[in-house]
Amino acid sequence: MSSRLLCSGGPGVMADHNGRNLIFIGMPGSGKSTIGVLVAKRLGMGFIDTDLLIQEQAGRTLQEIVDHDGYAALRKIEEQVLLGLGVHNQVISTGGSAVYSDAAMTHLKHNGTVVFLNIELNTVIQRIGDYSLRGISRRPDQSLAELFEERFALYTRYADLTVKGEGFNQDQLCDAIVRKL
Repeated sequence: MSSRLLCSGGPGVMADHNGRNLIFIGMPGSGKSTIGVLVAKRLGMGFIDTDLLIQEQAGRTLQEIVDHDGYAALRKIEEQVLLGLGVHNQVISTGGSAVYSDAAMTHLKHNGTVVFLNIELNTVIQRIGDYSLRGISRRPDQSLAELFEERFALYTRYADLTVKGEGFNQDQLCDAIVRKL
């Protein structure tokens, strides 16, 4: 990874966070994983991608879970994975549907700050392309626009901090998040 992609600044920027986690929420394509890794490096924290934990636990990709068992099954597995996290000093990139579980979000917020990476619907479409292959947890009759609207309300409800996730390069976005903390 080039140094251009790493956030500027040194270790210990968030030294008084007392082991609290940073939890990234937002739509698919918002940059939760990409920016999460950069913020973790900048702040000297670990990084967890819960989509990967779900796939590891289920032994299948997110899309395979949705295709074979439906979106509700994916949400149930996701909730179990999130409730099972007992970590400290981690940046946690959640799946876009994490906010459907009040129990999971309450659990995450108990020892963490929730950061909503807010992007516009057009940006979601541009970044993720064919969302039918992305393992997105949505009702079969639900359009991406309807899903976006439904989730936006949940993201804003749970967010401790909202950051505009577009119009900046990765370094600028990382800097904006760290400044707001």
